[in-house]
Amino acid sequence: MKIALIGATGMIGSRIAAEARSRGHEVTGITRTGNEGTARADAADAAAVAGLVRGHDAVVLSVSPPRDGSEASGPLLAAGRGVLEALREAGVKRLVVVGGAGSLEIAPGVRLVDTPEFPPGYKGESLAAAEQLAEIRAEAGDLDWTYISPAAVIEPGERTGTFRLGGDRLLSDADGNSRISAEDYAVALVDELEKSEAVRRRITVAY
Repeated sequence: MKIALIGATGMIGSRIAAEARSRGHEVTGITRTGNEGTARADAADAAAVAGLVRGHDAVVLSVSPPRDGSEASGPLLAAGRGVLEALREAGVKRLVVVGGAGSLEIAPGVRLVDTPEFPPGYKGESLAAAEQLAEIRAEAGDLDWTYISPAAVIEPGERTGTFRLGGDRLLSDADGNSRISAEDYAVALVDELEKSEAVRRRITVAY
């Protein structure tokens, strides 16, 4: 499979690239800087992205909102809109989005991001990611998209290949912890690229 990976050098993106390549897939890395052997394009620049993803089987969007205290939703939504337009222009149908956990429900109608315990420092980017998911659900019905939310905590760790998949509900273990390694998140994402079992819906992955 020929995969275009936007955000290929980030903590999650770099692990997705490694996992996909380890399975024999061809990965075109795309970043804003063009560093580390990647192609250069801003995700919000639909024309530039279309030129780079044309001829690929799938596009993975792995970008995060700004964490410098600036407004988060604008840049993230612009990236999402740019990529949707680029896929249409390039004739690529398959899109997998690295999403956030804040929009996952802990009870019917109650999102993780809306709980009093949610870390204030992550609230802005979590709300932005929730907006992006809502926009994809509303606007991307012509594309074969999948939005993959991690557990509440995702960080570098071990690749075990053992995890659970869910839908819109936050997954926690027997001790109430919700976590996944970035390596196992990458396994789940590449699995979905290969199998396309969750087209036009959100899934989540956790231990």
